Amino acid sequence: MRPLRYSINITLDGCCDHRAGTPDEEIHRHATGVIGRADALLFGRVIYEMMEAAWREPDPAMPEWMLPFAETIGAAKKYVVSGTLEQVDWNAELVRGDLGEAVRRLKAEPGEGIYTGGVKLPMALAELGLIDEYEFVVHPRVAGHGPTLFAGLPEYLDLRLVDRAEFESGAVAMKYEPKRSA
Repeated sequence: MRPLRYSINITLDGCCDHRAGTPDEEIHRHATGVIGRADALLFGRVIYEMMEAAWREPDPAMPEWMLPFAETIGAAKKYVVSGTLEQVDWNAELVRGDLGEAVRRLKAEPGEGIYTGGVKLPMALAELGLIDEYEFVVHPRVAGHGPTLFAGLPEYLDLRLVDRAEFESGAVAMKYEPKRSA
């Protein structure tokens, strides 16, 4: 069974607005590795459209160190959960129907894993208990605004730290697994 991994950049005060982080070459290399460990990407409509706009045809003025991320995400198989999109491309396929059943089917396929990002879809996946690994890349910045991660989660999500990495920028990537009831 393929694990479903979630990774997101957040500020010290929990802001998960993608513009609030402090991206640099080292963090981009890390993110490229995270996505590169996956057989497929699972996105909601908003993240799919945001990623496609930013990475499908990278800006020629973009620093060269960002190109491996663009190439990795561009080549990846993508599944897009959306009730409003009629079609997708960019090596993507729409996911329709019951979210839990659809994701369980994807996880049951052979392979190394599935990566997801964003806010709304991961919240629904967390509520269903489908995320096997959480990674929070915490940037040394206080944003003073939202959105915040998992706002409105109906129950506590207890996690166990399994790995961490520190970056020159002061950002820290912390990897967790859900604590499962015995």
